[in-house]
Amino acid sequence: MHVYLHFGTLTIPTYGFLIALGVVVANVVAMFVLKQVKQDVNDFIILEAYGFLGAFIGSKLLYLIISYKSINWAKITDIHYANNLMLTGFVFYGGLIMGLLFVFGAGRIHKINAQLYIRNFIFLIPFIHCFGRIGCFMAGCCYGIPYNGIGAVVFPEGSYAIPGIPLFPVQLVEAVCLMIIAIIILYLRMKKNCFYTIETYLILYAMVRFGLEKLRYDSIRGYYAGLSTSQWISILLVIVAIALIGVHRKTNQEK
Repeated sequence: MHVYLHFGTLTIPTYGFLIALGVVVANVVAMFVLKQVKQDVNDFIILEAYGFLGAFIGSKLLYLIISYKSINWAKITDIHYANNLMLTGFVFYGGLIMGLLFVFGAGRIHKINAQLYIRNFIFLIPFIHCFGRIGCFMAGCCYGIPYNGIGAVVFPEGSYAIPGIPLFPVQLVEAVCLMIIAIIILYLRMKKNCFYTIETYLILYAMVRFGLEKLRYDSIRGYYAGLSTSQWISILLVIVAIALIGVHRKTNQEK
């Protein structure tokens, strides 16, 4: 595992590099899908830009909410402390929720059918997220529980994980699950013309995340009534997804 990549005198954080790589590869794939579904690339870029902005704000905001007790608020006016706080610590679910809200908001502002774009390209979220989880593995963040079985990994000094003891490779397991989800949703949309791609993604990922949360060992989880913050959000997303399917089907029957 390498927290940083070194190219001569240039040092690049592996986590950021892999997320950037995921975004680039995802956009290449998106260009092919755009041609197939005959949608406008400019509208796609506009919605994507809003989505990334919302994702950054939401993921940071949820992190601050979960970890507010461990933050030294007396030093928040210290530019170095505040800068470090803003550059580290992001919670995916906050980014997912806020990112989708920003995309729908952008659709209203720019008169774009945001729902259609999201249903066609929702698979890009788990696709990019997969690269992000590999980045987590390289940096050592979001690490797994102590584990001596097949696939156990030992992180070195300097990574975010506990060094020197075998841990469950939860980041890589989630990365594999995310790529499988992305492929399933892309297949359902392109080959089966499935309408419920958003709901399918929310349900599949929520199930995966709920289970994998029990295999994570990083300290900032935010537990309530025996479940982590992400597990509670997973339950909520499944309920919301099922409700959306029910509302859509009822509306169609009435029509």
